[in-house]
Parts: sequence; structure tokens; C-alpha cells
Amino acid sequence: MPGLIGTYGEGGRVMLPRGVYGPQGDTLLLREALERETVGAGTTVLDVGTGSGFLALAAARRGARVTAVDRTRRSVLATRLNAALAGLRVEAVRGDLLGPAVGRRFDLILSNPPYVPAPDAVPPLRGPARAWDAGHDGRLIIDRLCDGAAGLLRPGGALLLVHSALCGVAATLERLERAGLPAEVTDRRSVPFGPVLASRRQWLLDRGLIAPGDDKEKLVIIRAQRAE
Repeated sequence: MPGLIGTYGEGGRVMLPRGVYGPQGDTLLLREALERETVGAGTTVLDVGTGSGFLALAAARRGARVTAVDRTRRSVLATRLNAALAGLRVEAVRGDLLGPAVGRRFDLILSNPPYVPAPDAVPPLRGPARAWDAGHDGRLIIDRLCDGAAGLLRPGGALLLVHSALCGVAATLERLERAGLPAEVTDRRSVPFGPVLASRRQWLLDRGLIAPGDDKEKLVIIRAQRAE
């Protein structure tokens, strides 16, 4: 499986086959949040939308029992390969979002889902944009995560979710609250627009999602916890 090697800080060496979403600013922000969690031997972790497996491996290095899910075959194979290269055990499975984990319970759920508002209302069925496009408001995947995560968390378990302020931070907090997962924003970071958002600047302006002159995207980490 041809690929490139990317190094993203200590312990962050991963193989990136063509078409697999690699660690970027949002991934690294989520890893920082993961590092603050109590994770060790016996902790069960679910990484939803694992991509290269970067976050799954970060949790496995701390001794967690990790299940990584992605809907693309290449991502699942990349995660398995990266785990093998790192000498780590990660269960990587292909499936739709939370579906492969139904009936199980986890101490921690991680997700860096598609969240970019897109001119097309329906997410693409193939191609790299599957990793970021999520409908007109960017919430097609986030809403499903908010609605389904509580049923997969043990009492006291937590969800760490990263997304852009472009798709509605308040809406995510409210939806998680309704699902029984009180939540808060724990991290914020501004990053320059990448090629995708830069190419959609006028469309984002027309929809009122950015203001004239905006050239940075505000990323957030939301942490939600199920009651004990």
C-alpha cells in the first residue's frame, strides 16, 4: 500500500497511504485533550473516524484497549498497518460511524468527524472530501455522534469531539445536553484557512458563516461526560 511517512511530534510517526486523512491541526488539538484524560491499562477507547489511526495509537501507547472505526477500507488498513509498525494492539474495523460498536461500552470516545460546511447538501460517496464535507451546515455527522454517544459510554465515561465553530458550537452543546451528556468547550484554537475553506470563502460569506476579511478557522474541543 503506497504511502508517505509523516512525523507529528514524539510517538506520532504514521504511514499515510493516498486518500487517507492525515493528522492536521484538528487532530493534534484532539490529541492534546486526550493527553489530559486518565487513560491506562484497562481503559476502553473508541476512536470514530480514525483515518490513519493517529489518535487510536496515541491511546494504545498509554495502555488502553482501543477500537478504531472508519468507513473507508484504506483508513482501516492504514490503521492496522500503523499499529503493527508501532507494535501496538488496535482493533480497526470498517463501518458507519458508531454502528460497529453498538452493544459495547467505552470509557472514552474520541472523534474528529467531517464537519466542514459544503455547497453540496449530501456528503460525497467517494474521494478525499469524505473526510471533511458534512452538508450545508457541517452537522450531518456531528448530530449523529451527539445522539448516539451516550449509549456507548459507561457511567462516568467521556466524549471528546473536535469541530469548527463554523458548524455551531452552541448547537453541539445543546444537543449533547439533551442526549444526557452535559458538555463544555475545553480548548479553542484558530488556524489559517486551508485550501478547502479558502476555495469556499465566497460561499461561506454568502451564507453568513464568516465575515469579510476572515482568514482563520476557529477549532474547538468539546468534552461531554455521562453521569456516574
